[in-house]
Amino acid sequence: MGMEIDIGIDKKDRKAIADGLSHLLADTYVLYLKTHNYHWNVTGPMFQTLHLMFMTQYNELWLAVDLVAERIRTLGHTAPGTYKAFSKLASIKEEDDIPAATQMIKNLVKGHEQAAKTARGILPLVDKASDEPTADLLTQRLQLHEKTAWMLRSLLEDKK
Repeated sequence: MGMEIDIGIDKKDRKAIADGLSHLLADTYVLYLKTHNYHWNVTGPMFQTLHLMFMTQYNELWLAVDLVAERIRTLGHTAPGTYKAFSKLASIKEEDDIPAATQMIKNLVKGHEQAAKTARGILPLVDKASDEPTADLLTQRLQLHEKTAWMLRSLLEDKK
C-alpha cells in the first residue's frame, strides 16, 4: 500500500483535474497522430514546407503527451494510454482518408483550436483548487495550440 498524497489539493479535486487532463491527453495524442500521418502523406506544391512544419509540430505534441500524462500521475491517477481510451476521451476525431494539403491545414487548425478549448475548460477547476503546476502546464499548452493554429491559418491567407 502506497502513501496517501498530501499536496494541498483534496482528493475530489485531484480526481476532477486528472479527468480533465485525461481529455487533454487524448486530444493531444490524436492531434499528434493526425499530424504525423499528414507529415508522411502530404503532397502537392507545399510539400516541403508542410512536411517540415508537420514534423516540428508532431515532435512538440509527442513531448507534450508525456508532460500531460506525468501531471495526471503526479495527481495520483492513472493516465489513459490505449487507442480505445483515447478514442473515448478525445474530442478531436480522425479521418479515414488522406485529405488534400489545404484540407490537412484546416483540419489541424480545428484540432489545435479544440485542444486549446479542452485545456481552457480545465482552468476554472485548477484555479479553484490552487493547482499552480497544472495551471502552468495548461497555460503553456494554450500558448502552443493558439500559436500553431495561427501559423497554420496564415498558410491559408492570400492577400494581394
